[in-house]
Amino acid sequence: MAASCARTLGKVGLSFLESPAVRRSSAFSYLLRNVGAHGSRRAYGTGGAEFRSKLLSGVRQGGGRVLGCAFLLGGGLGLYQTVKLSVQQHLAEEERKVSEAPGGGLKLTLYQYKTCPFCSKVRAFLDYHGLPYEIVEVNPVMRKEIKWSTYRKVPILMVDGEVQLNDSSVIISSLKTYLVNKKKSMSDILRCYPEMKSVNDRGKEVIEYNNKYWLMLSQGETVAVYPQKEMQKEEMKWRQWADDWLVHLISPNVYRTTNEALASFDYIVREGKFGTFEGFFAKYVGAAAMFVISKRLKSRHNLQDDVREDLYKAVNDWVAAIGKNRKFMGGDQPNLADLSVFGVLRVMEGLQAFDDMMANTKVKYWYRRMERATLNHEGLNAEPYKH
Repeated sequence: MAASCARTLGKVGLSFLESPAVRRSSAFSYLLRNVGAHGSRRAYGTGGAEFRSKLLSGVRQGGGRVLGCAFLLGGGLGLYQTVKLSVQQHLAEEERKVSEAPGGGLKLTLYQYKTCPFCSKVRAFLDYHGLPYEIVEVNPVMRKEIKWSTYRKVPILMVDGEVQLNDSSVIISSLKTYLVNKKKSMSDILRCYPEMKSVNDRGKEVIEYNNKYWLMLSQGETVAVYPQKEMQKEEMKWRQWADDWLVHLISPNVYRTTNEALASFDYIVREGKFGTFEGFFAKYVGAAAMFVISKRLKSRHNLQDDVREDLYKAVNDWVAAIGKNRKFMGGDQPNLADLSVFGVLRVMEGLQAFDDMMANTKVKYWYRRMERATLNHEGLNAEPYKH
């Protein structure tokens, strides 16, 4: 509408500038008659005939060009306002689309080993919440893909190419905090998870994050996410259990025998990023090495002679904690503990340890529900908040 009026004013202005004075006065007389017919006399507070006579006289004396310029100026200003409004509406629409996009339009890049349980945890979280992300598969030998980082482990998640998140549990807690409260920037959230350097019992310097299982939420946001107080404690307890216990059962089980070790490394080489020589070396030498290392891990973590029994017990303990009246530990929807445990167990898929676990424990139905939840991005419409 505004653009149409602006074009009309422009045409009128050009007609005044290009036409002879007689035609200008005639045209202007027609305009004045129409104005008078619509009650302009009342608006200007003067007699219509006298007002038109004076104004027409001015036009005949050369004011037509001035009036034409005025029409052109009015049309130009109208067109400017129309374009300005159109641009503002377009930008507002783009901002709305970004804000309504999963994760608020964050650009996420995950540096990973596909078969790493900690990386699998992060992917489970991202997939469940429908957050788009790019994957950079890191060569586990040379690790040249992360040579730019002083932190030399995976996973690493880059946010918008600027903010670097390390440690799978910190990544998950930071992103969950952001999804609940997008008013906080990722940089501000990351400051809530300071690095704590220490030396472990083997004399190696390690980096820890003491509060990595906490979400940085207000009291009201915490109540919305955890309607019952014990839900938060339960989630944190089992997230830590997945990191401190369940993860350490994976290697002893997938490298339990020489045949299983070879099958595991065949899978690792096939799914990972290895050169031809590196792949051959990793499959045979790596399998032999991990077979030996798995025996040491078995001793370090006080596992039974048949490490499958420890895996079965751990998984059944998890299912028992969920109980018969809940689909997930989070109730009708997976919580962060569900996603963490699922991510850890998923790395065994395709191996004998996974098949044995599914056949000899009660985890099967929960696991299949988790598969569907992550595959279908069910967290996109999760309550109590929607992102």
